[in-house]
Amino acid sequence: MSAEKIRELDDRELAHQLAETQDKLFRLRFQMSMGQTDGLKRYRELKKERARILTVQRQRELSK
Repeated sequence: MSAEKIRELDDRELAHQLAETQDKLFRLRFQMSMGQTDGLKRYRELKKERARILTVQRQRELSK
């Protein structure tokens, strides 16, 4: 998800996206540790998406 799309989400949707992304990261990390998948590229993408979401949340927090 791009930063522009993340900025368009409201606070509730942003929190939902963050929880969903963290869940996907956990599952993918678990699968990688078990040797079930080679999802390193997807793992990196999810980490970047999580960072974008956290950045937008922090920007909104500081603007209040």
